[in-house]
Amino acid sequence: MAYNIAIAGKGGVGKTSLTGMLIEYLVEAGLGPILAVDADANANLNEVLGEEVDLSIGEIKEEVNHAEMDGVPLPTGMTKTDFLKLRLNQAVAEGKGYDLLVMGRSQGAGCYCYVNGILKTQLDSLGKNYNYIIVDNEAGMEHLSRGTLGKIDMLILVSDCSRRGVQAVGRIRDLVDELKLKVPNIKLIINRAPDGVLNEGTAEEVEKQGLDLIGVVPLDQNVFEYDAYGKPLVDLPVDAPSKKALREIVDKLEIIKNK
Repeated sequence: MAYNIAIAGKGGVGKTSLTGMLIEYLVEAGLGPILAVDADANANLNEVLGEEVDLSIGEIKEEVNHAEMDGVPLPTGMTKTDFLKLRLNQAVAEGKGYDLLVMGRSQGAGCYCYVNGILKTQLDSLGKNYNYIIVDNEAGMEHLSRGTLGKIDMLILVSDCSRRGVQAVGRIRDLVDELKLKVPNIKLIINRAPDGVLNEGTAEEVEKQGLDLIGVVPLDQNVFEYDAYGKPLVDLPVDAPSKKALREIVDKLEIIKNK
């Protein structure tokens, strides 16, 4: 079965950028096949990876909703669940050394509850086809609280260099405990630290929250420039401070050793 890695944190801390760099590093190490899941309704992991996405789970939800509201029949002999599974399989896009599944934004009313349930079943089913499933979560904690991700082998919490960011990931860690999710490895990465140094106030909050800090990624001007010009962050040079730091952190995580 796949080794499942979930990345979580509050919005705007750069977790999607780090997720993309993590996927790239594992692919370069020849550790595929890998399934990358963008579980954020405001999806942009594909942009970090430099991939086009033709179909998202949000769009599939709209298809099903319109079919039900307009009385459009599903393909002959196919139940709603079968149709969703078929479309979810079609939504898995082939990338460069990995596959990508995108949650996407729904345009209509209604929640994702039913689709989330099918997504969980699909992720469980797809696990046998991949060495790693890497999930970039939304800013909130819905997928954790709903159990959409199923088994999580490692939870990587990402915060910026602020007390509020550290407090936010502390609440996510507490939710994991409250839900008794039994995640064996929970690590913290501090991102966008000026000069790559953790300031004293943030360090105090990390200790107060009892979080396991595995590494610090420096504030990197290259990331801002690539974002500004719409360049995929995976194309950053290997010696870019953020990419170099992230790869050193991944080596310490011993994710590769687990496979």
